[in-house]
Amino acid sequence: MHFTSEQRLDDGVRAREFTLGETPGTLWTPESAAPAPLILMAHNNGLPRREPRLVARARYTAAQGYAVATIDAPGCGDRPRSAADEQARADLRRAMQAGEPVDEIFESFIAPLVANAVPEWRTTLDALLALPEIGGPVGYSGWAAVGIRLVAAEPRIAAAGLFAGGYVPRAQREEARQVTIPLLFLLQWDDEGNPRQRALDLFDAFGSKEKTLHANPGGHVGTPWFEVEDGDRFFGRHLK
Repeated sequence: MHFTSEQRLDDGVRAREFTLGETPGTLWTPESAAPAPLILMAHNNGLPRREPRLVARARYTAAQGYAVATIDAPGCGDRPRSAADEQARADLRRAMQAGEPVDEIFESFIAPLVANAVPEWRTTLDALLALPEIGGPVGYSGWAAVGIRLVAAEPRIAAAGLFAGGYVPRAQREEARQVTIPLLFLLQWDDEGNPRQRALDLFDAFGSKEKTLHANPGGHVGTPWFEVEDGDRFFGRHLK
């Protein structure tokens, strides 16, 4: 892991950009002498790690005493897109503008992205836990599709907060039964891009004995800020 920049923020958080092989990422850490528990934070459908909503969540969470890390998935953010990536995005824009079904396009685009992203998250986790300022345990927050596969494969993750708003490929919906750790699931009740019943069926499929569903009225980007605060309380019960 190679750190390429460092910034001290006014909320007492240190933000550092890093690269790990071809993977770029950002690490936020609190001002603390003790090793901090770690939360891996991924944005829905592979949006860039510098997306303002993710950065705001990461800074708030780090200020509460966690180390927070995110990376750009393959073909997202600072990473080059393949011709297939560009074609899938073009097909998606055209279908959405025309009001056509988009599930199969999402499936062809998101399923490979998840398959490529999860090994990189695990490699990143190895490198992060080797840093002296980071201890355990580990949590995951964000995109459900990556989170389901990562949690199913990674025993070091102790709790997860998942957002229902991103498309979840069919394979991950089946893998949800393998998720048994404590779970907080956020659903926007009127999400225009995510059928409500599909999200409820996904929640029902999770194998966790401790799982909580928070549903709020509003569209895709309308998740209230207090859910970030509630997420901190959830992780506080399981990571501190």
